[in-house]
Amino acid sequence: MKGREKSLRKAIKREGRFFVYIVQCRDGTYYTGYTKDLKDRIALHNSGIGAKYLKGKLPVKLVYAKEYHYYKNALSAERRVKKLTREQKERLIKVYERNNKDN
Repeated sequence: MKGREKSLRKAIKREGRFFVYIVQCRDGTYYTGYTKDLKDRIALHNSGIGAKYLKGKLPVKLVYAKEYHYYKNALSAERRVKKLTREQKERLIKVYERNNKDN
């Protein structure tokens, strides 16, 4: 099993650009995820492929994103964001919107 674990570890690129994101669904709910390619992931969600949670809730709109340079940091951040209450996520989204208003 150790040999298989090593080959799986090598398959995952651990450094680069990784994003934790929140999208708002058509029904107003939020979905949190992580990805290496934010633009493609949003397009994938809106095409109906991907997360089962989003079925029937399309289209989605990106409302929050944060970049990380290490896979493990992005994965940990995704877990933390998923545990936030709706109110906490909305505060996070407001800060993001304020900071990215010019973009």
